[in-house]
Amino acid sequence: MERLQKVIARAGIASRRKAEDLIKEGRVKVNGKVVTELGVKVSPSDKVEVNEIPLEKEVPVYFLLYKPRGVISSVSDEKGRKVVTDFFPAIKERIFPVGRLDYDTSGLLLLTNDGEFANLLMHPKNEIEKVYVAKVKGIPLRENLKKLEKGIRLEDGKTAPAKVKLLSTDKKKQTSIVEIIIHEGKNRQVRRMFEAIGHEVLKLKRERYGFLTLTGLKAGEARELTTHEMKQIRALALDVSKRRKNS
Repeated sequence: MERLQKVIARAGIASRRKAEDLIKEGRVKVNGKVVTELGVKVSPSDKVEVNEIPLEKEVPVYFLLYKPRGVISSVSDEKGRKVVTDFFPAIKERIFPVGRLDYDTSGLLLLTNDGEFANLLMHPKNEIEKVYVAKVKGIPLRENLKKLEKGIRLEDGKTAPAKVKLLSTDKKKQTSIVEIIIHEGKNRQVRRMFEAIGHEVLKLKRERYGFLTLTGLKAGEARELTTHEMKQIRALALDVSKRRKNS
């Protein structure tokens, strides 16, 4: 038996908090009866409806995709562009991306049909370390990279401290390769951070998400997370949240 709001969140209908609102608003039914109490628990055999639509019972699935450049981090696109779910034609479950990578950014992206899991990883308090490698125009000065490390002010607020390492430079082409580790998820954050210190990002790749890497995958390929990996990444998010709460 599980709490009703948890079952709704896992189905990807809404976050657990939003699911609680749906219940209190009388928009959820269990076995044909409206439920407005948050303490209700349901079993796999119970019929749950949200806004008169039956909740489809799907087994939770978790995938790691090496997203190529030129792909939208969405389940559909009104312009007809390729989306990340196009790489899973044989998957019957209604999977969706956990967060997003920009159209021109490649790298590691998680997909699932478990709404609760996705919301846990995307919650601002639980943000996990993400490692990016950027090819940028010019050769950044050490003092400017330190600005990124300390946090830099963007139009939507100051970024949290980051870890930055200059990996290589090409003086002839006037380009550099820089590794940056962040734990936030602002829109186009890494690109905007480098633009703020005067360096346009030419290429960007997310190489690691927590302890998960792209090892063994080529662009466009995916694999299912093992049960152990899924439990580890969930525990990591909860641990990060706990440590920040106590700090």
